[in-house]
Amino acid sequence: MRPRLLVLDNSGLPWLFREDRAWFHHFRGADLVRVNIPGGKPIPPLEGFSHLLISGSEASILQPRAWFDREANLTREAVERGMPILGSCFGHQMLVYALSGSEYVKRSPMPEIGWITIHKVADDELLADVPNPWRTMAYHFDEVASLPEPWRILARSDACPAQVVRYGDKPVWGIQPHPEVPRWKARAFLPLYRAYSRLFVRGEIWRAICTSSAPSPEDDVVESIARRFLDQRAIS
Repeated sequence: MRPRLLVLDNSGLPWLFREDRAWFHHFRGADLVRVNIPGGKPIPPLEGFSHLLISGSEASILQPRAWFDREANLTREAVERGMPILGSCFGHQMLVYALSGSEYVKRSPMPEIGWITIHKVADDELLADVPNPWRTMAYHFDEVASLPEPWRILARSDACPAQVVRYGDKPVWGIQPHPEVPRWKARAFLPLYRAYSRLFVRGEIWRAICTSSAPSPEDDVVESIARRFLDQRAIS
């Protein structure tokens, strides 16, 4: 049976920013239904779907919006149903916010903007085909930290201790970086962001942006992650 994927699009300006679009290409073979949550669109019943993707957002999980609790409630319902869930960047943080609380999401001491090296620290089926270490694109100012049980950390970077996490043995994963973003798009975006940041960002954060956003080789891991996620089935 073809997977049917519900995509929670967290873009506040979907005409300008659609982080979920980058994932679509990698979910070939699945039926996709997208719902823009900040726009207040009605969410179809979860009974009609096999998988859930929680997208990134330009919003910060540390600055609560009216729609956060709506999405958190849906996330908890999906976990109770045993649905496979993948949270991407903001979605990664939303999973922790919904399942464990806002106290486990914080401002990053040093943002990661550009290509970073990620180290696997535990074996897991989602990352089974991913090399160790692996290089990928990142862009975040917030992160999850000091996670309680049953969360398990699967991968980390030097600056961020929880790059990939799993909720116990449930098919629920959060990924902080952006392996789904095409290399050409990242290389076009980052110089523009550096120019913007030169005007508004100073000190250690500015130096981190300049250092990490230099063009770099990366590992093409998104296809295997997407495939292994779609291979998951709901558990009771």
